[in-house]
Amino acid sequence: MKNFFLVALTSLCLSASAQDNFGPVFKQINTEVQNNSKAYSTLKDASTTIGHRLTGSANGAKAEEYAYNLLKSYGCDVKYQPFEVESWDRKTIAVKIGNSVNELMPMKAVTLAHSPVAAKVTADLIDVGNGLESDYQPLGDKVKGKIALIYLGVLPGSPSGTASLHRSEKTAIATKYGAIGVIIINTVKDGVLLTGTASVTGKLIPIPAVCIGLENGMALKEKLKTANQIASIEMTNFSGLIKARNVIATFKGTEFPKEKIVVGGHLDSWDLATGAIDNGIGSFSILDMARTFKKLNLKTKRTVEFVLFMGEEQGLLGSKAYIAQAKQNGTLDQVSFMLNYDMTNDPKGFSTTRKEMEPLFKGWGGEVAQVDTNFKNLFQAGAGLHSDHQPFMLEGIPTGGGFGGRLPNNSGPYYHSDGDLFRLVDEQELKNTVRYSAMLTYALASTPKIPVAKQNEKDLEAFLESQNLKEPLKIAGDWRWKD
Repeated sequence: MKNFFLVALTSLCLSASAQDNFGPVFKQINTEVQNNSKAYSTLKDASTTIGHRLTGSANGAKAEEYAYNLLKSYGCDVKYQPFEVESWDRKTIAVKIGNSVNELMPMKAVTLAHSPVAAKVTADLIDVGNGLESDYQPLGDKVKGKIALIYLGVLPGSPSGTASLHRSEKTAIATKYGAIGVIIINTVKDGVLLTGTASVTGKLIPIPAVCIGLENGMALKEKLKTANQIASIEMTNFSGLIKARNVIATFKGTEFPKEKIVVGGHLDSWDLATGAIDNGIGSFSILDMARTFKKLNLKTKRTVEFVLFMGEEQGLLGSKAYIAQAKQNGTLDQVSFMLNYDMTNDPKGFSTTRKEMEPLFKGWGGEVAQVDTNFKNLFQAGAGLHSDHQPFMLEGIPTGGGFGGRLPNNSGPYYHSDGDLFRLVDEQELKNTVRYSAMLTYALASTPKIPVAKQNEKDLEAFLESQNLKEPLKIAGDWRWKD
């Protein structure tokens, strides 16, 4: 039976490839991107002339205009999609730790987003390990009134299968158990500080949250084994309603213009550096995919929307606004598939939430591999959270993107940090993201029939549970099903 399944799957892949026969167009895309890609040069220019791209800041507005004008210069049909967002920006921060109130010493730290506009707390530190519910339950009321010390990921030596929650989910749990502040230990060596949102809703949280370096954090954990430690957190931040804009370039379909393939990624970044990796490599790949489609005058059966989302870092605000506006104007059902590019680099295959897409994805991937053997035609079916695909996925819309690549120049540790700079970008690997992803986009928008549709509520609930997403979605208040 197993051999029969493999033969059947192989024949399906081959039939998909033969049926579609996208090889000639894939070769055109490959030649155009290899010879004329603008992704690297435009990302370099934006990093130099704009800097960071924090939503709600003057730089964020400049980034929106940069993307709009660039798409216009390519001849694309482009528009802004305005939305109102509760913006957040850091101002001052002072963290001090010591054996007593009279022995507090400064510690290098960075504020996590959506911390209060003003906070000043001094309290005992309490080590809550990985910051999961299971870490708090044995402590009972001991966390109340204290500042929680939490490891960002999963501590070495933790039991196999220990969950790895997002920093925002860990902050929400700490708040639930009565902590008056949160200090999160980064997982990266050499004192690298990481920012990001500590809010599951994209709105202000009630307690201050900061990140400290790995070495300082692990030293604190050791001290707490034998002695009490006092922490002081004092901060000011800005929060207020502002207007932001997604940027959308539309290529109308020839046969099914009311069926849409959304190709999205976030243009915004945090403000500690220029956000070249998170998410310059994704968003500027999307800009170059649009350029490639226009340059080659590619025609697809379905409409393609290349979308640069703002506000992702502050709670998926741009993609949530896209969904809300699509619901309001009755066009949400037109979205057939969403491809998301968030820190995608040099993919070696394709991923999707829908296992049923494997024959098509593998068939198209086989054609990509014929163009370039560096593409390994890997496939992954599964789902995660905390990027712009999430609001689409929670509507039952199939999502996917590139898979199997590695970030360039060991840049992973500098995600969300002051080290996320353009020098980390690899030009050829960026080209690979553009060309393979443009090929997938073309195939998805041109194949006669996409074999998956929007999931109904029952199937979506079962799928999300199968992906172990119920707990984090409940913490975030996004689980709409009753137990």
